[in-house]
Amino acid sequence: MGSRLVKYGLILMSLFGVWHLGLAGKFYAKAWLAEQLIESAWQRTLEGETKVRPWPWADTWPVAELTLPRLGIRQLILSGDSGRVLAFGAGLTESSAQLGKSGLSIVSGHRDTNFKFLRDINIGDLIKVKVPRGEFEYQVQDFAVVDQRDFLVDPESYADADNSSLLLVSCYPFDALKAGGDLRFVALAKSLKATKTL
Repeated sequence: MGSRLVKYGLILMSLFGVWHLGLAGKFYAKAWLAEQLIESAWQRTLEGETKVRPWPWADTWPVAELTLPRLGIRQLILSGDSGRVLAFGAGLTESSAQLGKSGLSIVSGHRDTNFKFLRDINIGDLIKVKVPRGEFEYQVQDFAVVDQRDFLVDPESYADADNSSLLLVSCYPFDALKAGGDLRFVALAKSLKATKTL
């Protein structure tokens, strides 16, 4: 009788484990599929289409491709920075400047996925941004850890700047176990002829 209970207990535990593996597999499969659909939408954007949604009910679309050659990073940037958008990739704040145009472009990403590379960024790193109308190069000028309650960025204050600036933003610390918090890691990059820092 006791060995039968142990046997049934092992079977139940095995089924429970398989069920959890299936849930994890479903999560990774959905993430992989979303990545493929976003990539396809980006290729269509480069071919001349506008606001190509990766799936019919998406509230975002790819607007740029960001590469950081030293770290071997390539990220597609989506339009908007809501929680729904950031679940699928880094996002361009809609109230900021279009990437590659004069002014400040603000791009946010999660510290443990899209923007985890920020922990390894250095001053002087080259960042390339490709948009449908061309390619632009930025150089990291400064980075800092700030408290979002005290640190406000007004993109309009950069509107009259002759050069474009790029602000990359992620939650901080990078290895925090709990999501959220008020600290942010920010990295400011300037078009190569610009000089202003944080």
